[in-house]
Amino acid sequence: MDRKLIWIGGGILVLIAFGVLFSIFFAKPLTFRGTSYAEPFPPAPEIDLKKADGTTFKLSEQKGKVTLLFFGYTSCPDFCPTTLAEMKQVLDALDNDAEKVQVVFVTVDPEKDTSEKMQEYVNRFNSSFIGLSGSQAELQTIWTGYGIFRAETDTETALGKVIDHTVRLYLIDLDGNLRLSYAYGTPYQDVVADIELLLSQAK
Repeated sequence: MDRKLIWIGGGILVLIAFGVLFSIFFAKPLTFRGTSYAEPFPPAPEIDLKKADGTTFKLSEQKGKVTLLFFGYTSCPDFCPTTLAEMKQVLDALDNDAEKVQVVFVTVDPEKDTSEKMQEYVNRFNSSFIGLSGSQAELQTIWTGYGIFRAETDTETALGKVIDHTVRLYLIDLDGNLRLSYAYGTPYQDVVADIELLLSQAK
């Protein structure tokens, strides 16, 4: 009887060991949830604009951090405030790793949005966010680099004239490369998971 129990116990241990080995060798690797750029990943086009405090923001100086980049405007009635609120949720979820992430909001409405106004606006969501504006010529170069569409419409809201624009979030990795992008409506948890995966790969 004792010998039979030993054989049964041994068999169970063998099955458990086999299951563990199977999961190690055949488990799917973790994958990113955003839309990935093709390798080799393209360098993110430079952003070189004056901040509200008069200092210069250069995207190329953000290496070592993950940058979340979004284009919009302060009188946007829907997409922009929703996206910025979700970016706050991303940083809240990252907890201590939030310091390794920089959220940047660049205007598509330079006629109305100064850098001061942009910074004032993003501060409502999180004081670590950076809001940027510049001249039409400066911004046009940046919009073109990121493939940003913008067009003024005749539609008016209580906030002002509506500007149609690309509603996409861009993730720039720690090496300054365009790595992932996200369509509007992507759950913020997907962005969190991708940042955590990027940071774990960098360790």
